[in-house]
Amino acid sequence: MERISHREMRNRSGEILRRVEAGESFEITNHGRPAARIVPPDDASLDALIAHGEARGARRSIDALSDLRRSISARCSRDLVDDARGHW
Repeated sequence: MERISHREMRNRSGEILRRVEAGESFEITNHGRPAARIVPPDDASLDALIAHGEARGARRSIDALSDLRRSISARCSRDLVDDARGHW
């Protein structure tokens, strides 16, 4: 299992995910300490989680996201967050 830093995972995520899909595993470190593992999915484990009600399958295809439109606003993000929090 290859060990990589959080920063490396962030910067090379596409490549790393392709390698995981191909069967490789990675240990991700944060400040030099192991924080997570990324491993290829195990269908039997996923089926067991679904059977125990601890996971569920997708409700829709990811293609449904392509219909979403990006909202553009003249207001800055800070103003929107302040409004959501009730700050004036």
